[in-house]
Amino acid sequence: MVHFLHPGHTPRNIVPPEAQKDALGCCVVQEEASPYTLVNICLNVLIANLEKLCSERPDGTLCLPEHWSFPQEVADRFLRVMTWQGKLTDRTASIFRGNQMKLKLVNIQKAKISTAAFIKAFCHHKLIELNATAVHADLPVPDIISGLCSNSWIQQNLRCLLLDSTSIPQNSRLLFFSQLTGLRILSVFNVCFHTEDLANVSQLPRLESLDISNTLVTDISALLTCKDRLKSLTMHYLKCLSMTKPQILAVIRGLTCLLHLDISVHRQLKSDLAFHLLQQKDILPNVVSLDISGGSCITDEAVELFIQQRPAMQFVGLLATDAGTSDFFTAKQGLRVAGGASMSQISEALSRYRNRSCFMKEALCRLFTETFSMEVTMPAILKLVAVGMRNHPLDLPVQFTASACALNLTRQGLAKGMPVRLLSEVTCLLFKALKNFPHYQQLQKNCLLSLTNSRILVDVPFDRFDAAKFVMRWLCKHENPKMQTMAVSVTSILALQLSPEQMAQLEELFMAVKELLAIVKQKTTKNLDDVTLLFTLKALWNLTDGSPAACKHFIENQGLEIFIQVLETFSESAIQSKVLGLLNNIAEIRELSSKLVTEDALKHINSLLCSREMEVSYFAAGIIAHLTSDRQLWISRDFQRRALLQDLISQDIFPTPWQLLSTRGSALGTMGCVSCLQ
Repeated sequence: MVHFLHPGHTPRNIVPPEAQKDALGCCVVQEEASPYTLVNICLNVLIANLEKLCSERPDGTLCLPEHWSFPQEVADRFLRVMTWQGKLTDRTASIFRGNQMKLKLVNIQKAKISTAAFIKAFCHHKLIELNATAVHADLPVPDIISGLCSNSWIQQNLRCLLLDSTSIPQNSRLLFFSQLTGLRILSVFNVCFHTEDLANVSQLPRLESLDISNTLVTDISALLTCKDRLKSLTMHYLKCLSMTKPQILAVIRGLTCLLHLDISVHRQLKSDLAFHLLQQKDILPNVVSLDISGGSCITDEAVELFIQQRPAMQFVGLLATDAGTSDFFTAKQGLRVAGGASMSQISEALSRYRNRSCFMKEALCRLFTETFSMEVTMPAILKLVAVGMRNHPLDLPVQFTASACALNLTRQGLAKGMPVRLLSEVTCLLFKALKNFPHYQQLQKNCLLSLTNSRILVDVPFDRFDAAKFVMRWLCKHENPKMQTMAVSVTSILALQLSPEQMAQLEELFMAVKELLAIVKQKTTKNLDDVTLLFTLKALWNLTDGSPAACKHFIENQGLEIFIQVLETFSESAIQSKVLGLLNNIAEIRELSSKLVTEDALKHINSLLCSREMEVSYFAAGIIAHLTSDRQLWISRDFQRRALLQDLISQDIFPTPWQLLSTRGSALGTMGCVSCLQ
C-alpha cells in the first residue's frame, strides 16, 4: 500500500461519472464541487458570532437585536443549521422567542434543551412540522406533546411530528396525541409507545402515515379504526407483537387504503410474517411500496408473483433476504429494490436505511464485497457511506465496515475523481470514529490506510495535528513491517504540514523520534537498504525541519551516532542526502550545532563535500557553512575551521535560485561564510 505515496507509480485508469450512466454521481460531484450558497455562508457566520451579536437577558439567555427580523424560510433554515452544528441550547434557543423569527418547520434533532426552553422558544409559532428525533432526555415526549397542545393553532394545523428515539419517563401517563387533530404524519420509532397509545393515535381524524417501529405495541388491532385514511404504515422490528400471524394479516387486509407497508425485521428475529403475507392474493390491493427486508423464507418467485399481481408497485425492500437476484427485478421498469444483489440495490438500501443501523451494516457489508476491485469512481455511493457513518457514530460494526468501504472507494487513483469536500467529510468522520473507538485496532488500520492515499494526505482539508498524533502513536505500537512502513511514510508527509508551534505541542514527538531512530538503527545493523529505511530517514528529516524540539529529541536519543553509522554503512546518494538534510536542520539551531563539531561527524560531512551528487555535496556545504559561521564553536580549533572553509571554497559551489529554496537556507549560509573567509 505504500506505493500510494510514490508519484512514479501510475494510478489505475479511472472513469469519472457520466451523466448518462451515473446521473446521481454527476449530481453529487457538481453539488460537492460547488461553493456554498450565500445564505448558508451568512448563517454560518451569524451562528459563529451569535454571542457577540446578541444581548443577554437577566436569566442568561440570548436575545436578538430589536430591529432584526427573519423571513420564515430563512428562520427555518437558521434553526436547522444551528441544530446540525450542535449549537442549539437553552441559552441560544431563546432567540426564537417573540415574533422576530416566524417558524413553520422546526428541526431540533438531537438537541439538548429543556422543556421550559422548548415551550418558550417554539410553542408560540405556527408550526406545521416538528422533528424532535433523539432530543435530550431533558425534553421527554409528554412535555413535547403538552407544549404543542398549549397552542390551539398548532393543535389544528401541525401536520408532521417525528419523535424517534425520544425519551419517556418511567410510569408516564398515557400519551394524549388526540388533541393534535391536524396530525397527518406521526413517527414514534424506538419510543416507549404502548398498545394503549396506539389506540389513542388511531383516533386522529387526519392521520395518513404512522411509524411504530421498535415500540412496545403488542396488538395492532386499533389500526382498523383509521383503515379508511391510513396510507403508510411502518412497523419495522415490532418485537413485542403478541398476535398470531393470521390475526396480523387480518388487520393488514383491513387497511385497504395502504400504499406503503414496512414489516421488515432484524435478521436475528427470523420472522416469517412476510413469507405468509406474500401468499395472500386478497391483501394490499393498492400498495406501491412493500418493505420485507430481513424476513425469512422469502424467494424470488414469491416476490415476483406478488408484484405481478400489483403492477403499480414502485419499491420493494429485500435486503438480508434470499431474494433479489432474479432478472425480473432489473427488467421491471419503475421498480426500485433495496437489497444486496447489485450496486443499484445496495445504493437504494444505503439511502433507504440510513437511520437503521442493522440494515446499514448489512448494506455496507455487501458494498465492501462489490467494491473490492472497484475501477470507477462512485461519489454518490461514498456520500451514502458518509451519511451512514454520521448517523451511527457509536455503532462499531457500522463504523468499521464503513471505513473499509471508504477505503475501497478511494484507493489509488479513485480518489482523484472524488470531490475534495466529500473526501474531507469522510476523513473527518474516520477520525471521529477513532476517538469513539480508540482501542479497535482494525478501524485504526483502515484509517491509516486511507491516509496513505496521496490525494487525501496532500489535497484534502482535515485536522493534521490530530492525524499526526494518531499516526505517531501507531508508529510506536511495533506493528507488522508493512503497517510500520505506512505509518513512517505518513509521518514524513504530515511533518511538513505542521507549524513549528504545533510540532512543539506534540506529546508524541519524543516517542516518535525515538522509534524512528530505532528503525534506522535496526536497518543499519542488518545492512538493509529498503523503502522503510528511506521513508524513516525522510520522516526524521521532515520532523526536525524548523523544529528545535524534534532536533533536541534526535540528539538525546543518540541520533548523531546512529546517523554516522548509517553513513559508514551505506554509500547510496539517496541515503546520504537525507542524512545530511537532517544534520543541516541540527546545524541551523545554535543551541545544538555544537553537537556536530566532533571528529567523526566532521570527517564524514567533509568527505561528502566532494560527492558527485549535487544534492549531497550541497547539503554537506550547508552544514559546514552553518557550523563555521559561529566562531564560538572553534575557539580552540580555528585552524580546523579555516581548513573546512578552504575545502568549501575549493568546491566552487554557487547555487541556483531553486537550490537556494530546496536546501532551506544552507546555500545562503555557505555564501556568507565564504565571503567571511575572503
